[in-house]
Amino acid sequence: MQNFSSILLDHFHKHPQKTIITLLSGTDPDDPITYQQLLQRSSAYTKQLMDQGVKSGDVVIIILQHGDDLIYAYWGAILLGAIPSIMPFLTEKLLSDRYRSDLSALIDHTKPVGIITYSDFEDEVRTAIPADQQIKMVLSEMVDLSQTLDLQTLSGLSCSADEVVLLQHSSGTTGLQKGVALSHHAVQRQLDVYGDSLHLTEDDVIISWLPLYHDMGLIACFIMPILKGVHTVLMSPFEWVRAPYRLMQAISNFKGTLVWLPNFAYAFCSQKIRDRQLEGCRLDSLRAVINCSEPTRLQSHQKFAARFEPYGLNPAALLTCYAMAENVFAVTQATLGEDVPLDIIDKFIFTEQHQAAPPTTQENAMTFLSAGPLLPNVQVKILSPENQELPDRQVGEIALKSDCMLSGYYHRPDITQKAFHKGFFLTGDYGYMVEGNLYVSGRKKDLIIVGGKNIYPQDIETLVMEIDGVHPGRVCAFGIFNENAGTEDVVVVAEVDTKDPDEQIAISDTVRKHVTKESAVALRHVHVVKGPWLAKTSSGKISRSANREKYVKEVLGE
Repeated sequence: MQNFSSILLDHFHKHPQKTIITLLSGTDPDDPITYQQLLQRSSAYTKQLMDQGVKSGDVVIIILQHGDDLIYAYWGAILLGAIPSIMPFLTEKLLSDRYRSDLSALIDHTKPVGIITYSDFEDEVRTAIPADQQIKMVLSEMVDLSQTLDLQTLSGLSCSADEVVLLQHSSGTTGLQKGVALSHHAVQRQLDVYGDSLHLTEDDVIISWLPLYHDMGLIACFIMPILKGVHTVLMSPFEWVRAPYRLMQAISNFKGTLVWLPNFAYAFCSQKIRDRQLEGCRLDSLRAVINCSEPTRLQSHQKFAARFEPYGLNPAALLTCYAMAENVFAVTQATLGEDVPLDIIDKFIFTEQHQAAPPTTQENAMTFLSAGPLLPNVQVKILSPENQELPDRQVGEIALKSDCMLSGYYHRPDITQKAFHKGFFLTGDYGYMVEGNLYVSGRKKDLIIVGGKNIYPQDIETLVMEIDGVHPGRVCAFGIFNENAGTEDVVVVAEVDTKDPDEQIAISDTVRKHVTKESAVALRHVHVVKGPWLAKTSSGKISRSANREKYVKEVLGE
């Protein structure tokens, strides 16, 4: 099996002038990058790393903003045979103290030999480096892109398929403590199997605004298209947030065929994009818009389809996928050309008995979207708290096994061992199986337990976002233990579009009534605020633990 560098070199020899990446900017002209430019400019970063003493097998942390520097730095590390790991760049969206803590944790457990960043960010980075650690700093401004290397002599070409090629860091609620180490073989096996499930060809065009430090953006929209010879059109996630209509314009202009979106983006696009911004847009070229943020929501798909069907979107293109960095990316994929299966179940039996049973009444009905069937190289078991395998329709922890799993958590054999049970990786997600389809219900660590009843915060958050005035994707539900009651209270924090105190009170009252009516969950606390208030992880997900800590400190004063 080839390694990343040899595959890239093959593409360079076959079609050096093929545009493989197009970078979009809200102000500058489009920036097309050919295989020749990618190889040559990346090798300039390879040379700079070598000059600093970085060698094959060393970890290199990359802290750059979305753009061509990040692309060249990443592949420059690959061509050297080094192990790149992208750290998000500090922005106003991230809590600075949390960011510094994450950076310190990343440096501590990966022991990088090199860090690539900007000269004006060097001091910030150095504050996170322990005094006893000598790390080579490569400053982007100092890299001369004309100083390239002989591509045939690159040390990355000699890497074996079993060597670690990259680290993915899941930006979870406990910080960047676990680096997912992936080999050349594991990534390529995933790309082969997942590409087949998508019927991927070099005629496809991938459009993405997703950050490259998260597996959805890194694997599906960056590494896969480059190694498979598929044109990918990339825009900054910050540009997308400011102007989400640019995604639709890019799909129309480049005749995009594949898009991946987290669940919140469906509602965000549906609500924020205006008709005048879609003038002349056609979305007929899309054959798959894939929801990869578990659990996926039917209502989000329905809103998206209703909003964009007049512009040529085929509702059947709205698909789902269950993915995680530990399996490189995809575990499941809904079948192209078919409607995603739905499962209508009784929400009270689901909550209290942990079963996906038919609803006893129409009022009790709730609907789950399937995450799709398993990829051919993946096995999944649903496990009880005692790690016993459960039958269909029993809710438990999702455990998986495949031939594209992580090599381990980098430098963490302790947690690597704990993450597996009899060869199956314990995902920390809850779900159930029905006739070969996986249904994902929520994260184990986020579960709220009230009087012995399991409450999934995502269900509460979805109900709250149905209220007029609540900002899409800016709701957080979590539990706080009540000593007097001996169980948890459910707390909701919701960002709204109004500063008027009376309007905020009215929204708060509506939230309480709606959640109680639709879920039989009594909200102990509803905190309605004008945003931005909620803390997010570096991948853009709401961090429930960080927001719980912030609420306890700022609102309860504890």
